[in-house]
Amino acid sequence: MKFSNIFFKKRKKTYLYEVLINLNIKNKKFFKNVLINDIKNLEQAGTNDITFFHSSKYKKSLINTKSKFIITNAQLSYLIPKSKTKLIVENVLLSVAKITDYFYPYSTNDKCENQFINLKKSKKYTNVEFGLNVIIGKNVKIGKNTIIGHNTIIESNVIIGQNCNIGSNVIIKKTIIGNNVIILDGAIIGKKGFGFFPNKNKNIRYPHIGMVIIGNNVEIGCNNTIDRGSLSNTIIGDNCFLDNQIHIAHNVKIGKNSIITGQVGIAGSSTIGNNVMIGGQAGISGHLKIGNNVKIAGGSGVVKSIPDNTKVMGYPAKDIKKFIIENK
Repeated sequence: MKFSNIFFKKRKKTYLYEVLINLNIKNKKFFKNVLINDIKNLEQAGTNDITFFHSSKYKKSLINTKSKFIITNAQLSYLIPKSKTKLIVENVLLSVAKITDYFYPYSTNDKCENQFINLKKSKKYTNVEFGLNVIIGKNVKIGKNTIIGHNTIIESNVIIGQNCNIGSNVIIKKTIIGNNVIILDGAIIGKKGFGFFPNKNKNIRYPHIGMVIIGNNVEIGCNNTIDRGSLSNTIIGDNCFLDNQIHIAHNVKIGKNSIITGQVGIAGSSTIGNNVMIGGQAGISGHLKIGNNVKIAGGSGVVKSIPDNTKVMGYPAKDIKKFIIENK
């Protein structure tokens, strides 16, 4: 699913030499007339985008990326193809944060929305049912036969499909929602993720310019928190059911027909396949790939990627048959 970024304003023109100035890289004069469209990850970057390579686990994406300009460090620079321009820095992710903030000057500002419409005067949502004290931002699109509960806040540019049921005390920002979606009371969707760089004097925030994309026929339980993506998007696939008190971190992608039970936490940038079942209080570390048809028992701690059609249990999570034998 590809959607244009409707939630963040980007600089109209950025030249590569401006990027190099921000990164304290020499030889800036050779790139004075090179326009850069955006900063994106390896998979999404186009020929006029700048991207980054910070771990050897992304070698396949590096080979396939269309970007000509790649931020990396000295240790990984030998992996960069000769057809690409290496932009060598000391700390790749910190540099990406600086450049993202340069492209999107308001990306770290997550202050309370203050641009709302007057629902009593608006004739825009004639086929939508609202509870009491609902606040709707500008340019919000809501499909017909959708119900919005009491005290819910939907911020500017959010898109909600048809036949949805949004509960009370829900906050939705930077999010696109499909049809027939149920979001229960107290859920917070689209807030910035927990990304920063520790510093002795001041922690440096990592910009989160992605969004949350929720497919069709999804149910999201009470008090769920779903963070928007940093550079890519957080995605919940069609027909997924999420129980109460679940945390989905930035850039997580969940495939179709998956079921996640209460108090599960999924750390940033992990990918969950189709038809996955995750038991209560399980934890999944970041940057992992969980295959299709995987079953993860409750209370498990997943610290490694899991192949398709696997059942795991325990901490660290391992094949369930092996776990049972070892714990007789």
